Amino acid sequence: MMVETVMARSVRIICAGGLAFGMHAAAMAQQADADVVARVEITGSSIKRIAKEGSLPVQTLSRADIEQSGVQNVADLVAQLPSMQGFITSSASVNGGGGGVQTASIHAIGTQYTLVLLNGRRMAPYGTGSAVNLASIPLSAVERVEILTDGASTLYGSDAIAGVINFILKKNQTDLVIDATYNAPQEKGGKSSNFAISKGWGNLEADGFNVQVSYSHDEQKELNATDRDFAKSGVHRFENGGKKYATWQTSINSTPANVEVVAPGDVDLILNHDLLAKNGCTQPNTFSRGGACRFDYAATVQLLPELKRDSVFANGSLKLGKDTTAYSELVLSKFTNTARYAPAAQPLTVFSTDADTGVKTINNAYIGAYNSSIAPLLAGQGVNPADVTDAFLYYRGADAGGRTDEYRTDAVHFVVGVDSNISGWDVGASFTHSQNKQTDKALAGYMSGNKFEELVRTGKYNPFVSSSGAAAVLADAVLRQDLGQTKSKIDVASAKASREVFEMAGGAAALGLGADFTKQTYKDTPSQIAMGPGPGNPGWTDVEIGGGTGSQALDASRQSWGAFAELLMPVAKGVEVTSAVRYDSYDAVEKKNVSYDTAGKPAPSGKLGEDVAKATYKLAARWTPVQSVLLRGSYGTGFKAPTLNNIADPLKNAGSSNPFACPITAPTDPRYKYCRGTSEYGLLDTGNPNTGDKALKAETSKQATLGFRIEPTTSLSFGLDWWDVKLKNQIRTYSQDQLFGVPALANQYIAVYADPIQKSNVLVAIRQPLNLASSRFQGLDWDTTYRTATPIGKASVNWTGTFMLKAEQETPGVGKEKSIGRFDSYDDVVFRVVSRMIFTLKSSEKLSNSLTVNYRTGYHDKPLTADDQAVREVLADGSIGGYVDMTDRKVSSYTTLDWQGKFNYVKGLTITAGIRNLLDRDPPFSIRNSGGGNQVGYDGRYADPLGRTFYITGQYRF
Repeated sequence: MMVETVMARSVRIICAGGLAFGMHAAAMAQQADADVVARVEITGSSIKRIAKEGSLPVQTLSRADIEQSGVQNVADLVAQLPSMQGFITSSASVNGGGGGVQTASIHAIGTQYTLVLLNGRRMAPYGTGSAVNLASIPLSAVERVEILTDGASTLYGSDAIAGVINFILKKNQTDLVIDATYNAPQEKGGKSSNFAISKGWGNLEADGFNVQVSYSHDEQKELNATDRDFAKSGVHRFENGGKKYATWQTSINSTPANVEVVAPGDVDLILNHDLLAKNGCTQPNTFSRGGACRFDYAATVQLLPELKRDSVFANGSLKLGKDTTAYSELVLSKFTNTARYAPAAQPLTVFSTDADTGVKTINNAYIGAYNSSIAPLLAGQGVNPADVTDAFLYYRGADAGGRTDEYRTDAVHFVVGVDSNISGWDVGASFTHSQNKQTDKALAGYMSGNKFEELVRTGKYNPFVSSSGAAAVLADAVLRQDLGQTKSKIDVASAKASREVFEMAGGAAALGLGADFTKQTYKDTPSQIAMGPGPGNPGWTDVEIGGGTGSQALDASRQSWGAFAELLMPVAKGVEVTSAVRYDSYDAVEKKNVSYDTAGKPAPSGKLGEDVAKATYKLAARWTPVQSVLLRGSYGTGFKAPTLNNIADPLKNAGSSNPFACPITAPTDPRYKYCRGTSEYGLLDTGNPNTGDKALKAETSKQATLGFRIEPTTSLSFGLDWWDVKLKNQIRTYSQDQLFGVPALANQYIAVYADPIQKSNVLVAIRQPLNLASSRFQGLDWDTTYRTATPIGKASVNWTGTFMLKAEQETPGVGKEKSIGRFDSYDDVVFRVVSRMIFTLKSSEKLSNSLTVNYRTGYHDKPLTADDQAVREVLADGSIGGYVDMTDRKVSSYTTLDWQGKFNYVKGLTITAGIRNLLDRDPPFSIRNSGGGNQVGYDGRYADPLGRTFYITGQYRF
């Protein structure tokens, strides 16, 4: 405890109601000599001090701010922050690789560079970096959120290059509090609800103890593409530059199967039995084009998956003496994300002739059905069946249903520690155990290759023709089992101390010291069918139709330690300088299991990669020339160690690419014969276990900030922060666009792979992490608040936003990419401006209203060429013509309004009602065909498909 001096008072940025995304602290109007304020620890500093605006930009969301947002989970809360871009949304799990996780990303720098903390401590990541599944954090237990939008590697170590999000949970509560929320979109689908209850006992200061327990359950129903006109099909008609076009985001993988037959004399035909024998495509979501029955996959996907979460949070504090407090906290969370997307899209092989040997390999399971269904059609196409050298099925398992994954995350986060004051030092020590287990379970749509082939071989099912009752026939082949499980765990022991050490002209200097030791383990255990045939799965023959057979297990661990020192120096009245330094050391990765390369040879195990050690520093300063003005700036360095996955991941099937023209163009190239025109080619991922000069190095960064706060009157405050982040030695894989579009990269990374599902050789792109890129991100964060009294109540306006100045990446052999307002080669977009303006009117203590304006600038749409086969022209008679380039289209800006009213007319009871997307604005139209999930017609990462949504929340305190 200490008395706050005049010099210690900072600019107070206040948001009276409304969601304050700016940097603000609580206003204090008492006289300095009568004000007694506890020292607290603020995100970004290890030194306990009086809470105030510091030299680093920290955005704070109070519990009132969280409630005003109208959201019911942590991921949606983070997504509303203007400073957040580039995170993973729940919609990405709809065949987009999201894997059931939801993440945060500050300033579009990336999920892997944003450190998420719970009460200032690390949580187990969903992989092996620092990216946390936000779905594991119960929003009902969160008291406030602090977002440090400046790199903090000098305090928290590796991974905090973009900044830190610190979720601070409730404590010292004694009331019994019950909360319930219900959300209902105006249109069908996507309803959600939440229930939470919490109770505390004891007051820490008065009783010497406090215990608190809370439970919450929330869920969201699925939203299907067929429930929204703007996303119900892959064929959309639109205008651009005064001309009419249509998106053509459909698939050659269809039901019944389209068949590609290849014969001498450059014969390469696509045939479909229904189209030729029945004079049309007969199955749902199929239509005729180019001799094939195309499948409208977009009509079968979800826009939002079904989500369920159960969380228990408990914490306790016990006074062990006047200055010593022991504490513990426990978070248990079960989260399921049930995502359904299109039925299995599976290329299969009837027979294939090796061009080098002339040997024809026949799949006996399919040849009978082929001979009875497809061979008789060949004569009408002028082809002798005996001359056919290759025949491929482009099959869609629509009769087996949409592929449905239940991604489940079970998380445990446990902390025990003690805080004390010893000889003037504020000291603390803690131990954290955090882990999560993620399970991917197939619920529908995926099929056993062995059972499917047996059905075809015995004539019970014919994939080349449509038939009634096919769903019942395929039911026995549909998989309902776990496909794989990952376990991520960290154990952290840490200690820290701070105190005033000497006097300076502006006051007492303070020193903070700390150290931590971490052990991280990660296990990836795919099921046998996900692994498929191979040396790591001896005797196994089955494969997963519609999935990624070709996975391999990983069991890896690593230890690291770090130490830091921080010195806060009030060098003069109103001038404060902070310097900090940290040293981290990461051991090489220890891989315990054996994996195999493409030739079946054992890949390295044991020690992989190299030890990584790095020192970083931070310098920061703040100056308050007068009480109403604050100037501040910082400069520092950061680093990010390679992750366990970066180094130790075994070679594994990563599914299909986006549609690309074949990158191998020379007929003399032995890979050329495996080209399939514009198609979805395979992807293989692998780690980089090299040692020595070829080993992965740590990524490094340099960060700088410069900002100010002014409060010319008690009614008006304004703040602006310029920030700049430069990254070098970024660990990336080449993007799909680069691998398939840059000839030199295609020559190096496009290979031939014996696909276990197709039972034939196919073209694949191999992606391996490298110290590949250099990036720079730069922008402005602003916040302003105006408050005034009106005849009908107290009014305020809070406006916050981010203006991006730079977002660019330079890759050797590719060049510099600028991604503000346009797609980059990784299919991401950085918005120039994201802002949020909140108008609040508090008519009385019992009634308040707020109106929120959310805004994102427009951007250049995904550039597509005729080779991408994604856009067609619409002819004068209204029919659809040929493929065209579409490289100049713009996606419009996106503005939505939210209203909320809060009512407190009954003691202890608060009723909050609101409408999100008040004007029922549809997401802006986009032609993108990649990035995020499989939704078509808009981009699910950047817009909410729910439409106008009504919600009501009740809270009762006993």
